[in-house]
Amino acid sequence: MHSQPNILLVMADQLAAPFLPIHGHPVVRAPAIDRLAADGVVFSSAYANHPLCAPARFAMVSGQRNSRIGAYDNASELAASVPTVAHHLRALGYRTTLCGKMHFIGPDQLHGFERRLTTDIYPADFGWTPDWRDADRRFDWWFHSADSVVNAGVSEATNQLDFDDEVGFLAVRELRDVARAADDRPWFLTVSFTHPHDPYVMRQSYWDRYDHDDIDLPAVAGSDVEADPHSRRLRRMSTFDTVELTEAMVRNARHAYYAAISYVDDWLGQLREVLDLTGMATDTIVIFTADHGDQLGERGLWYKMSFFEHAARIPLVISAPGAGRGVSVADHVSLLDVLPTLVDLAGGDPDGDLGHVVDGASLVPQLHGDRDPDRTVLGEYMGEGAVAPIFMIRRGPWKYVWSQPDGAQLYDLTADPQELRNLADDVAHAALAARLRDEVEIHWDPPRIHREVLASQQARRIVDRALRIGRYAPWDHVPVPDSANQYVRNHLDLNVVEARRRLLGRRAAADVGATLPGHR
Repeated sequence: MHSQPNILLVMADQLAAPFLPIHGHPVVRAPAIDRLAADGVVFSSAYANHPLCAPARFAMVSGQRNSRIGAYDNASELAASVPTVAHHLRALGYRTTLCGKMHFIGPDQLHGFERRLTTDIYPADFGWTPDWRDADRRFDWWFHSADSVVNAGVSEATNQLDFDDEVGFLAVRELRDVARAADDRPWFLTVSFTHPHDPYVMRQSYWDRYDHDDIDLPAVAGSDVEADPHSRRLRRMSTFDTVELTEAMVRNARHAYYAAISYVDDWLGQLREVLDLTGMATDTIVIFTADHGDQLGERGLWYKMSFFEHAARIPLVISAPGAGRGVSVADHVSLLDVLPTLVDLAGGDPDGDLGHVVDGASLVPQLHGDRDPDRTVLGEYMGEGAVAPIFMIRRGPWKYVWSQPDGAQLYDLTADPQELRNLADDVAHAALAARLRDEVEIHWDPPRIHREVLASQQARRIVDRALRIGRYAPWDHVPVPDSANQYVRNHLDLNVVEARRRLLGRRAAADVGATLPGHR
């Protein structure tokens, strides 16, 4: 056992916190997440800083705001010069491995990870660059559409299941490998699944865990609210304004989504079981989170790309040796806090000179009982569906969202958790709305960011068009297995191979009182 704890970070994709039983959902079943919550600390007000896949992940791994590092959308490059949590942990002596989705864009597909066990499910090039100058144009080959809802249901194999089955299998093997490795460094393993992200399809065995009649419909229908300008654009962009969804379609989509949560939950349970069986559980921090949420029909919206609660609020559960157990923390936190938290837990100094700006703060005080009810989360959205940057401030009961062409939204989430009443133009809240509007200018320079996003979009479209002419050289990560040194080979001593690859379980090792070569 080493002095620094191992770290297992498990990510789901598009998993909204309100759909988990640890946050009160009455239908979804996620016993592994429940057990992790009982063993650790649940952050009940955790947010994606940019509710879109790649930008949310870039904010998490860098600890920096998206506008600061130019990570605007799902085709924005994460520059190789941006330090990540993997760089920092590696510098602290960690063995760093990535398994699954991280949606890195650009030729650097490692960003501080020593090894990457799978390719990514999404492309690494600039082909998905949006165009705010032609906001009404649809990119049919990659924009979300209503098809995921219309065709929701059961399938035994899908593109996403193929990917996540591989991610889970390789992650389990990696945990067994580090348990029997001669490399005695502490390890940081990120395991990132693409479920429950749409399309809303899942295997029959998971579908059958739920009674179809128990699947709840959206609490707030699209007809219950007057859509703001951004919501109207999202509905149009995703073709929901051209399709009449039936109650059966909506129920099928939500049923499949819940089943997909159970699928991810099973993998979390298997990973923690391996930690327990190999004797690593007591020396390992486990974190479960997601990149963003999913509206799943609430307010007539689907997918993410919005700062409404179902799209932006995410699960964050941390189980760490010596930290609280079965505790819930209401302080507002975000993915920006992950990097400084992990550096802190690994023995680094997140408040010292990390060599770059960190926009988050360590959550270690919260893990040990401290509370900061005035904590503020800042969000920004610069992806498809927007026509200008959208900014969010979350503090106390308030959520303030502002964009120059769309105006302001102000919600009191204590009194109005469904965000039904926009108080931005309410006379009684005029002073608060004005203060928050001024605060936007303190945190950001909206006109400058708008110009930078437009320039980035134009440059990336030029590069993408050029690189598709002639010989195409993809940036997608291609894992290369070391097959020549796997299993039984004549240049290897069979007795040594068999001994070193044998991993006694925690209980078996205790029974025989022995440690095989390479076992620790």
